[in-house]
Amino acid sequence: MSATAAPADSRIRRIFRGLGLVLGGKAGAGILSLLYLLLATRYLGPTDYGVLVLVHAYVTTVCGIIEFPSWQAILRYGAEADRDGSTHRLGRLLRFGATVELTGGALAIVSAMVLAPFVGPHLGWSAKAMAFAPVYAFAVLGSIRSTPAGYLQLIGRFDLIGLHNLVQPIVRVGGTIVVIAFGWGLKSFLAAWLLAALAEFAVLWGMGLWFAARRLGSGLWKPEPGAVRLENPGIWRFLIASNADVTLRDLTGRIAPLIVGWVLGPASAGLFAVAQRATVIIAQPAQILGNTSYAELSHIVAEGGGGSALRQTVAKVAGISLLAAAPIVLIVAFFPKVIVGLLAGPAFAAAASVMIVLVAARAIALVGPPCSSAISALGHPERSMGANLFASLVFLPVLPWLLHRFDLMGAGIQALGQAILASALLVFLTWRSSGRTG
Repeated sequence: MSATAAPADSRIRRIFRGLGLVLGGKAGAGILSLLYLLLATRYLGPTDYGVLVLVHAYVTTVCGIIEFPSWQAILRYGAEADRDGSTHRLGRLLRFGATVELTGGALAIVSAMVLAPFVGPHLGWSAKAMAFAPVYAFAVLGSIRSTPAGYLQLIGRFDLIGLHNLVQPIVRVGGTIVVIAFGWGLKSFLAAWLLAALAEFAVLWGMGLWFAARRLGSGLWKPEPGAVRLENPGIWRFLIASNADVTLRDLTGRIAPLIVGWVLGPASAGLFAVAQRATVIIAQPAQILGNTSYAELSHIVAEGGGGSALRQTVAKVAGISLLAAAPIVLIVAFFPKVIVGLLAGPAFAAAASVMIVLVAARAIALVGPPCSSAISALGHPERSMGANLFASLVFLPVLPWLLHRFDLMGAGIQALGQAILASALLVFLTWRSSGRTG
C-alpha cells in the first residue's frame, strides 16, 4: 500500500466509523418512527395525517429559511483551534455560535407564529390545527441544536449523536400510544410532536454543554478576551454562505409537501408524506454522512490538504454510498405497493408510484452531501450554495404546474430532475475547487 493510500483509507474508515455510530441510533430511531407511522396513519387517515404533516412541514420550513445553524463554522474553525490547543479560542467560538443560532431560532419561532393564520387556510388546516399552530411554532427548537452537535462531532463523540437520535421518536411513540389509548384527536398528536421537539432540543444542548464544560473549563464559561471575527477570518461570510447552502439544499424537501398540500389538498399531502417516508432509509444516512465527512474533511484542510487527498476521500465516500443505496432502490422498485401497505395501510396505496421516483431521486442525490462538505471545508460554501440555488430555481417553480399536469407524480418528476442537476453541478465544483487548492 502506498504512503498516500494509507492515510486516505484511514480517513475513509474514520468517516464511516462516525457514520456507523450515528446510524446505530438512527436504526433504533427508524424502528420507532415506523411504529408511530403505522399507528398514526391508520388512526388519522390520509386527510388528518396530511394536516399533521403540513403543520409540521410549515414550521420546519419557516425554521429552515430563518434559522442560522453554526455547526459548519464550529467544525471548520474549531478544527484549527483544536489543532493549536487553543481552548479559549474554541470557547469563544462556541459562545459565538450559540448566540447566533439561538437568536435565529427565536426569530424563526416568532415568524412561524405570525404567519400561521395566513398560511393555514390555504393548506386545508382544520380549526383545531389553526388554533394550535402558533403554539406548535415552538417545535422550531427541535432544529436549533447545531452548535452542540458541531462540538460533539469535533471531539469525535458520534456515539452521543447516535443516542440523541432516539429522543424524538421515543417521545413521539409514547405520545401516539397515549393519544390513541384515550381516543384523542389531531390536536393531541400535534402536542405529542411538540413535546418530542422540545426534548430533542434540551437533550442535545445538555450533552454538548456537559462535554464542553469538562474539556474547556474556564475557556467556555469565562474565556480570555478575544475577537472572534479576527481570530477566525471570514467567519461571517462563511456562516452566511454555508447557511444559505444548507437552506437551499433542504428547501425543496421541506417546501414540497406544502406545495402539494396547497395545490392538491391535505389528503394528497398525506400520500406524499408516506411516499417520502420510504426515502428516509437513504436520506438520513446521506445527511449524516455529509456531516461526519465534513468533520474529517475539515481536519484534512486544516492540516494543509485539499487537493488529491480530498478528491480521493470524496470519491470513495460517494461511491460507497451509491453502492449501498442500490439494493434499496431495487427493492422499492419491485415491491412499492407492499411497502406502502406495510407503512400506512391500503388507504395510502396511491403513494406507491411516486415513491419509486422519489427513492431514485434520493439515491442520485447521495453524491451531494460529501461534495458540499468538501467545498465548504475548502472555505467556499458559496459555490455549493450556487449549485443548489440554481437547481432549485430551475425545478421548484415548475412544481405547481407539474402537479396540475401529472397529479402527485409531478412531485416525483420535480425531485428527480433537481437531484440530477444538483448532483452534476456539485461533482464538477468539488473537482474544480479541490484541483485549484491542490
